[in-house]
Amino acid sequence: MSAHFVAGLDLGSTGVKIMVLDPAGEELLVEQRPTPWTTGAGGTTSLDAAALMAAVSSLLTCAADAVVERTGDADAHIASVAVSGMGETGYLLDASGAAVAPAFAWFDPRGTEQVAAMPDELRTDFAGVTGLPLGAQVSVAKMLYLRDKGLELKGLRWVNLPEFVAAALGAPPVAELSLASRTGLVDQDTGAAWPQMLAYLGVDDSFVPPIVAAGAFVGSADQEWLPHAFVGSAITVAGHDHLVAAVSGGTIPGAQYQVSMGTAEVILRVLDTPPSREARERLAAHLINCVRHVVDGQFVLVAGVKTGLLMRRSLQLFGIEDREGRDWLDRKVCELPEGGQLPAGSVIVHGARNDDGVLSLTVPADGVTPAEAFRAVLLHGNDEIAILLEAMDREVTPATSTLLSGGWASMDSVQRARAEVLPQVRVSARSQDTAFGAAMAASALAASAPAVSR
Repeated sequence: MSAHFVAGLDLGSTGVKIMVLDPAGEELLVEQRPTPWTTGAGGTTSLDAAALMAAVSSLLTCAADAVVERTGDADAHIASVAVSGMGETGYLLDASGAAVAPAFAWFDPRGTEQVAAMPDELRTDFAGVTGLPLGAQVSVAKMLYLRDKGLELKGLRWVNLPEFVAAALGAPPVAELSLASRTGLVDQDTGAAWPQMLAYLGVDDSFVPPIVAAGAFVGSADQEWLPHAFVGSAITVAGHDHLVAAVSGGTIPGAQYQVSMGTAEVILRVLDTPPSREARERLAAHLINCVRHVVDGQFVLVAGVKTGLLMRRSLQLFGIEDREGRDWLDRKVCELPEGGQLPAGSVIVHGARNDDGVLSLTVPADGVTPAEAFRAVLLHGNDEIAILLEAMDREVTPATSTLLSGGWASMDSVQRARAEVLPQVRVSARSQDTAFGAAMAASALAASAPAVSR
């Protein structure tokens, strides 16, 4: 590992996090701020660019202070910073680089009508070309929504959240391939922009910034607002958060399910060769993505469920707002006898499908406790995961082991539930796999990026 301080940013659905590694590769700092969403009616969820950058600025200041304190040197330097984050969410930028509209959460329902109104040819070709199921979750749905609300797209550029932050630090706008793969703008066979979709949006090739590989040097931090320790830091975009988390511990064995448990619960399979267009269409019918990995030349199957979102909303429903309350509920679920204490059907749950996400708890029986309800949410997730695994296993050889990572994976009740449906479950020892994966990308960059005068 290169002897530098490095930083990894993780722009997640729940929190914005930073991790700093010292020259020995040990964690010096892990800090988090809530993702500053603004919520509205019907599940609409937006992210103002200024609010996002305020959170990022606060984290960078914490990181810089930690490095100065460790070294005792006011001129201490962070050699590189890598930015990872959620897919599908991004900003439309004008020629000056300013965001002209808020970002929409990947689970925001806006764009549903625009997807339904797409020409038949685009709808038919979408999954086979992009490797994505067509729905409101893909970025093009949000672009079309804004266009239909009167925003002129011509002359603008789309950047995903991590690419926006990289540009705000001083890099030119880029499109990192694993993130661009999730927009609906990229042809998976060519790795380039899909001309027919650009034409439907009414834009030209400049709408998609230059496409780069994850971990590539994209520029140097040079903005006046930056803490001194970050001025001159090399910048990279580490890629889509779930994929960055997946490689944080090294190469993923081909026969392993990598399960990243955040607001979305994502099951990954790594492939050395891309599935055929026909296979992509079959998988998309089950809401499974076939997209580019953060490892150059590799592809991933990405099967997702919104179980983290449902678990979070369940805790809110039960009035649980802190780690102590979550730990209490975890214990209570684990204390339930096998099969629970109530008759089957006492709690009915819906919402985990990736095209849903609206928590629906129906309680047709008395005696339902928070533990029984949370157990039902976990088992509903199992049911949806089993459907996804069956669809994946028809296309590729079933995996023989599983690694769970992410915030929810620390709960014993979650581990026990997933062991009922996933093979040979192990749990990552790291609490922040994505931030660590981003920090590792920053470390690799520090060893290879051109030196920048400060």
